[in-house]
Amino acid sequence: MSGGAPVLICRPGERAAALAAAIEAAGFPVANLEAMTLEALPETPAMRQAWLDFDHFHKVVVVSPFAAECLYQALDRYWPQLPLGTAWYAVGAATAEVLHERFGVRVHLPPAAAGEDTSEALLELASLRSLAGQRVLLVAGEGGRALLADTLAARGARITRLSLYRRRLQPPPPALRERLARGEFRALVVSSGEILEHLARWSTRATLNPPLIVSSRRLATLAGDLGFRTPVVAPGATPAALAGAVAAACHQEDADVDQDDLEKG
Repeated sequence: MSGGAPVLICRPGERAAALAAAIEAAGFPVANLEAMTLEALPETPAMRQAWLDFDHFHKVVVVSPFAAECLYQALDRYWPQLPLGTAWYAVGAATAEVLHERFGVRVHLPPAAAGEDTSEALLELASLRSLAGQRVLLVAGEGGRALLADTLAARGARITRLSLYRRRLQPPPPALRERLARGEFRALVVSSGEILEHLARWSTRATLNPPLIVSSRRLATLAGDLGFRTPVVAPGATPAALAGAVAAACHQEDADVDQDDLEKG
């Protein structure tokens, strides 16, 4: 593998540029596999009713930055000024950043002690443990795990789950599919189990050797099941967290190569 091989990323939408910039700032070229696109869904009667009743929700839980952006675009038409008293929650720091920028709200995040930004970590918050009689709006995309909705409902919440966008998987461009299959990349960065399973279609034994950077222990377990070598778990899915993990993994890889050369010499 040449020293100029890129770090492969798979982030869809506008957030790909921020991740690429962070990794490039750490000194590594980047190529986006473009394995997924995001598409906002048209307003449905259920969405419209939720926007009209927005002041009735005690808590709003948002699962992704794109869900936060779609929520802003929708609410801006109905609520020029947000009602007071709503508690906002985000699965990760990037989602919280969008909510704060768009709405100016304080956002609850998974506890730092959890060590990662996941649904499981968010559910550890004390304010989400007892929800009897509370109305909770869960804002997400189509599909995905039902863990958040099921757990919040089991804790007594009256859940309204709205899917504001859909994810579309697509094959990477041919040249990048070949690079992936040949293992000609410095590292692979994945923050979605759906994308990781999708990329496995074009993976070979060579794909499994370079460092894999993931954003949660759950993804690390999935990667192991798919045959990847022990992945590096970044402390979150933000560009800074992922870029830092890329740099650490690549530098360690270089050090291991140098050590092998010394021992052979």
